Amino acid sequence: MDLSDRTVLVVGGTSGIGRELAGRFAAAGSTVAVGGRSPQALAELAGEGFGAFGIDVTDGASVEAARDAVLTRYPQLDTVVTMQGVMLMEDLRDPAHFEATRTTIDTNLVGTIRVIDAFTPHLVRRGAGAFITVSSGIGFLPFPPMPTYAASKAAVHAYSEALRAQLDGTGVDVVELVPPAVATAGQEKVNPRALPLDAFATEVMDLLAQEPTPREVLVKGVLMHRWAERDGTYDDLVAQRSRALAMLPGREG
Repeated sequence: MDLSDRTVLVVGGTSGIGRELAGRFAAAGSTVAVGGRSPQALAELAGEGFGAFGIDVTDGASVEAARDAVLTRYPQLDTVVTMQGVMLMEDLRDPAHFEATRTTIDTNLVGTIRVIDAFTPHLVRRGAGAFITVSSGIGFLPFPPMPTYAASKAAVHAYSEALRAQLDGTGVDVVELVPPAVATAGQEKVNPRALPLDAFATEVMDLLAQEPTPREVLVKGVLMHRWAERDGTYDDLVAQRSRALAMLPGREG
């Protein structure tokens, strides 16, 4: 993928990995717009020269309005990154967890589908472009305190595979980014093994720049997650990660 002359929309690009990748695309020479819910972050990004658009992926009308605004300003848009997501812990023995379940699915999975649906006709009409979806290593190797997060990201992986097959021959590529734990928004405190954001983003951009671009963008730190079943390490790793259930209120393990 040539990163030097693209027009990119990063949905969920107001913080964390999304904001870092937006900056990397811009530094490589691409025109970059960012969508998100934080007015303050959007104002800051606009001040830095990014296109900035309010969007709530849990609201279909908001997604459609953002699409129209983006395409009016950037009719040459060729790359859409679906970066938005929430990570919530849930105790499945407590019925109250279902609100976290609903929020997670509506944001991570249904939100991704809303954004893809909104921009598919434009990219197909262009006959060239790319969706970059974002799943997670947790979608392949669950982290038990976050069961619906894992399920939502496994679903994004499966949806990406199906989308790629359905768009075959249209000129629109589907690339799946599979992050491991990355040190953003306090992740380094929760997980001292989280990858530094700068190193992660550098590796991601190097992989995206390959020709051909990999269908799955897998940094070295996520390979143990992605291939755990193949490598026969899945059961042991899930058991190790289950120790984190002690993080849930009222749980000792």
